[in-house]
Amino acid sequence: MFNDIGPLELVTIIVLAVLVFGPDKLPKVIQDVMRTIRKIREFSESAKQDIRQELGPEFKDFEFEDLNPKTFIRKQLDNEDLGLKELRNGFDLKKEMAEVTDAVHGRDSESSSSSSASSSGGRVDMIKKPDAPDHRTPFDADAT
Repeated sequence: MFNDIGPLELVTIIVLAVLVFGPDKLPKVIQDVMRTIRKIREFSESAKQDIRQELGPEFKDFEFEDLNPKTFIRKQLDNEDLGLKELRNGFDLKKEMAEVTDAVHGRDSESSSSSSASSSGGRVDMIKKPDAPDHRTPFDADAT
């Protein structure tokens, strides 16, 4: 429940609780808070059971955590039926980034990308070439 609270934050919360409630009332406050948390959990579990009963037997393995978009997408991407693991394993991001970096800097990376260049049908030349000296961009005096 409190996985992201570090030891320093925990000590700070305890010191603040002792200062606010005092050492005499603190055990009673902790019991009240724990009782409230327990009631909320019981209410939540009861609501989940009611929803599962209303949905029927075809949704008996339904988990409410799957409604979280992050969990839903992760579960769908790990599905073996889609074949995404083969795609993910076949794609080497570092190699692709190195090829793009080499192309931008004008380096020849034939030795590192000879297999991918042949499979991709050739390389795209991304080096900016200077314009011909006699070629000027058109100028429209009426437009200015």
